[in-house]
Amino acid sequence: MNERPTGDDVRAGPVPSRPAVTIEALERWEDNGALWRASELTSERVVVELCTCSGEPVDALVSEDPELIAFVSRRASSS
Repeated sequence: MNERPTGDDVRAGPVPSRPAVTIEALERWEDNGALWRASELTSERVVVELCTCSGEPVDALVSEDPELIAFVSRRASSS
């Protein structure tokens, strides 16, 4: 008798790659009228929330790039 697979038995396909967060990407996001803000910022890592123009988060991206960390440290948000 064949049993239906359970959640543990189902294998997911490859996880799509996420876009890298870069200074240029944040500037483009801002140029299009949207907002961004740092939700986590340390000397080693930054988590940037990409938000709608009204401030609702739609995605969060992580980076360990020292240049991006320095950029976000100077601004912390686009507003």
